[in-house]
Amino acid sequence: MYSRNFVLTSLALTALTFGASAQTVPELLSTISGTTLYRDAVVSQDGHFVAWTVNLRNPDNTASRNSEIWLLDLNSPGAAARKISASKALHAEHSIAWSPDSKRFAFLSDAEDAGQLQLYVDSPGGQAHRLTTLKGFLATPAWSPDGSTIAVLFTENAPRASGPLEPSTKPSGLVEEKIYEQRLTLVDTHSEKARSISPEDTYVYEYDWSPDSQQLAYTAAKGNGDNNWWVARLFTISASSGEVHEVYKPALQIANPRWSPDGKQIAFISGIMSDEGSTGGDIYAVPAPGGVEPHDLTPGRHSSPSSIRWLPSGRILFTETINGGTALASMDPPSRTVETLWTGDESLKNGDETFSASNDGKTIASIRSSWTMAPEVWAGATGEWKKRTTANDSLKPLWGRTENLRWRSDDFEVQGWLMYPVNYDASKKYPMIVSVHGGPASAKKPSWPTAFDMTSLSSQGYFVFFPNPRGSYGAGEGFTHANVKDFGQGDLRDILLGMDQEIKTLPIDPARIGIAGWSYGGYMTMWAITQTRRFHAAVAGAGIANWQSYYGENLIDQWMIPYFGASVYDNPGVYAKSSPITYIKNVKTPTLIAVGDSDAECPAPQSFEFWHALKTLGIKTELIVYPGEGHAVRQPAHVQDLLQRTIGWFNENLKASK
Repeated sequence: MYSRNFVLTSLALTALTFGASAQTVPELLSTISGTTLYRDAVVSQDGHFVAWTVNLRNPDNTASRNSEIWLLDLNSPGAAARKISASKALHAEHSIAWSPDSKRFAFLSDAEDAGQLQLYVDSPGGQAHRLTTLKGFLATPAWSPDGSTIAVLFTENAPRASGPLEPSTKPSGLVEEKIYEQRLTLVDTHSEKARSISPEDTYVYEYDWSPDSQQLAYTAAKGNGDNNWWVARLFTISASSGEVHEVYKPALQIANPRWSPDGKQIAFISGIMSDEGSTGGDIYAVPAPGGVEPHDLTPGRHSSPSSIRWLPSGRILFTETINGGTALASMDPPSRTVETLWTGDESLKNGDETFSASNDGKTIASIRSSWTMAPEVWAGATGEWKKRTTANDSLKPLWGRTENLRWRSDDFEVQGWLMYPVNYDASKKYPMIVSVHGGPASAKKPSWPTAFDMTSLSSQGYFVFFPNPRGSYGAGEGFTHANVKDFGQGDLRDILLGMDQEIKTLPIDPARIGIAGWSYGGYMTMWAITQTRRFHAAVAGAGIANWQSYYGENLIDQWMIPYFGASVYDNPGVYAKSSPITYIKNVKTPTLIAVGDSDAECPAPQSFEFWHALKTLGIKTELIVYPGEGHAVRQPAHVQDLLQRTIGWFNENLKASK
């Protein structure tokens, strides 16, 4: 209902007076949309093969629902990758899982029924075979260590993919919460029979097999899956009887449960996490039977571990966000000593995790990208991996160089990235955009832009500042916890001090500074312009104007309790203290507001509330609502429109200084 009065229109962009070499929006979109994207890259257990998924595009270069699986023999120098598929026609095929003996791999495909994934098994030299005929949503296959069974996460009769980023279902009539539970389902590779073993009233998020194939460890919660990840607990379940045992009820969020090779412990990552799938915290280990508190294996570490796996030696291989980039490290749990194996100013993304490794940990694979390196599959010996795909070799960045910055704020050393304008000339004065990441438990790391991203502003003649203020990953749990009950306060101080440092040393015009962000970044944009007049233009995407009303509007309120300390009904004051709407009469900044009409995380009424206030107060503002979009704007026409509007808004309101 909210989008019916907002018609999408094309926006004619005027040329910039401060960037004669600025790229046009079509050029930017061509580079971004022309990027080949990979979904997962998985090494076989013996390190002999790597398989990956590549997402396909339609003839008009828009994203397709179809994807392909490719296979490469790492032990045969010069060997070419070859396509593996369940049929000759194009289909959605992904989620690769290698068998323990590395002779077969499982994957999901909708080859026989478009839109309905099923579980298939193939071999490097064989023919794909379908194992299931289920109706619903399947995800995350994994073989039992004895090779007899493949587990999957199955949501029977699910109307859509799970996750709060997806567009929410529009309510009508009597509003009832329909819960679709994602359950652990085991598929016998011989009989091809499937049976769900986890309780019917429980939603399973992640899992791992015990080394003897008799049990599985998993994280789960009762109730709505999108909302209750933040209160998930750690359980074990018998693969044969379905008997469930609770191992641990955490105070905060947990992710990546991994069973030790001797079967005695379960490791996981725990910390304050604001978004499912955005993992960071400390690494813990707990005895598999439970009954005692877990041991923190990385106390005081100034990083944020993001993905873990045990090695047969008993060491833990893990990736971490650190200093604005990514590292791969190995830890000895008894001594807690850590050895860094690789580090880079880039991002790793590999399906639901960050990397894949052979059983011995000597061969790894991931999808690597940075601001100067478009995404490709890399695989090989740990620390010496090689690029295995070349689909994006012809792409060149249309944005400027970057610097890794550090500055002091209160008791913290804060990190951020500064991207220079293209064809930077130190004799000229430039405008700057501050781009605040979402989360807040996240971090801005170098990565190739593949959707709407403030990186594009560099090509238009702007400095772009990407701060990682308190609350971000990358500097340890103390830093990530530092904005609890303090949203908008300390993190804004961090950002402003970083700005001050740059203005002192670079030709940045303080009269032409803008701010932008999406999700928590959208909130920080709304908040910042109520607290200071240093920003002369703003773009707030999927923001939060009023934490009090937001509590009753969003569909994921469980994430808020750890950050605010209580529900809004028990302590409304702590919510009001950090709400932009409380200080709305301070705003003088021209503000563009954007949101999806089906956003479950940051619902459209929050954007309406802020827009309505600015309009009433006579502040220059526009609101655009994108129909059919959830928390992430994905439709190509909407991405283009949002990019055009953002560039146009900043160009119009950050005019050349006189």
